Amino acid sequence: MSDRDPFSEIERAFDMLGEQFGVDMGAIPVDVLDKGDAFLVHADLPGYDSEDIDVQLVEDRKLTISATSSQERESTDGQYVQRERRQQSLSRSVRLPEAVDDGETTASYDSGVLTVRLAKVGHNEDDDGTDIPVN
Repeated sequence: MSDRDPFSEIERAFDMLGEQFGVDMGAIPVDVLDKGDAFLVHADLPGYDSEDIDVQLVEDRKLTISATSSQERESTDGQYVQRERRQQSLSRSVRLPEAVDDGETTASYDSGVLTVRLAKVGHNEDDDGTDIPVN
């Protein structure tokens, strides 16, 4: 009998592919667009509900997006021989090229895509971070 774990070998192969192409397979893919007066961030988060998504702006320039989802199958037929639960957490931080106004930020989630609009401003000295509600 072999001590090899085929699943860890597959995971290692995906990690190597991601490194080769510059993509972190466990990270949230994002697009950041400069619209002149604002930055527009699109993040792909299929399979999540808006209440599972947390968006935070820290120090006027760092946008952090995280999402947590857990699914459990309920069955009342018979006794469990095997019962599986799925939990997944993703996170991504994006450093913006310019400071943004935390009061002029909006976020929406539609069809698996999170869209965050961040209006540009000058620098604010006393900022501890801002939570951005997702509609």
